[in-house]
Amino acid sequence: MKGRDQFSLLIVRGDGTKVVRFNFTRPVARGAFAGVALALSVVGALTTDWVELRELTREARTFARQIAEQRETIDAFNRRVVELRQEMVGWRELHARIWEPFGPELAPGARDKGIGGGAVKVAARIAPGDEPLGRVVRGNELERLAESVKEQGDNLRALDRLMARAGKALAALPSRWPVRGGVNSEFGNRVSPWTRVTEFHSGLDINAQPRTPVRAPAGGTVFFAGAQPEYGNTVILDHGQEVRSLYGHLSQIGVKQGERVERGQVIAYSGNTGRSSGPHLHYEILVKGHSVNPRAYLWD
Repeated sequence: MKGRDQFSLLIVRGDGTKVVRFNFTRPVARGAFAGVALALSVVGALTTDWVELRELTREARTFARQIAEQRETIDAFNRRVVELRQEMVGWRELHARIWEPFGPELAPGARDKGIGGGAVKVAARIAPGDEPLGRVVRGNELERLAESVKEQGDNLRALDRLMARAGKALAALPSRWPVRGGVNSEFGNRVSPWTRVTEFHSGLDINAQPRTPVRAPAGGTVFFAGAQPEYGNTVILDHGQEVRSLYGHLSQIGVKQGERVERGQVIAYSGNTGRSSGPHLHYEILVKGHSVNPRAYLWD
């Protein structure tokens, strides 16, 4: 150092040999020191910003991956909502077919055909810029799905109430085959096995070996049990609602007039009595005194 206003910077080797010498004034020294300090501060600040930027970039990648996963989940959810709505359209058609035989008076109130309002075309996929609209569309889909679920729930509850009321009437219908076997002669016109001319056959002739158990197709009361010229040993059951069933050509009768029988109970045994060309069971259903085709009732 030369005086108070001048400084020297001497660079020497490890063996003490002088290499170079720099002389500079006090203001220059202060300026150099300040410059070095400023440079270190800037480098430190830049290093800190770079570290933070790298952390933010890593977090941004994580967020982008999570957003993509959420978008896939939302798209899958929307597709499932559409599938459920299509399934419920099938339910509505099924309900209509179930209710049709009961008439419009008993069916749940159908919606009027008049509708209105604006329509919004929904894209197959939601673009990033359309996220607010996407949320509205998904909300509308959920609302429509909720309405459909409520509607179908109401229909099912109404159908359940109807079936509960109709259960006893349905159970009283003669829907069970009295014996299991092939049908030798159907209901309707046929050629008589005796006269060879066309005659009306009022029931089904079911193939049955002698003494095959004959079971009641539904619960009822024995209206008649005894011999009859045409059908030989005969049983007639009254099922209520003016529906009766007749069993002819029996070998043995197992019930008495006025007796209450249950569905599936053995009431007689098949045979070949009366006007018969061979062992079988003549099965007949009468509604309000008129013969009807038993096949219209047989489903079990």
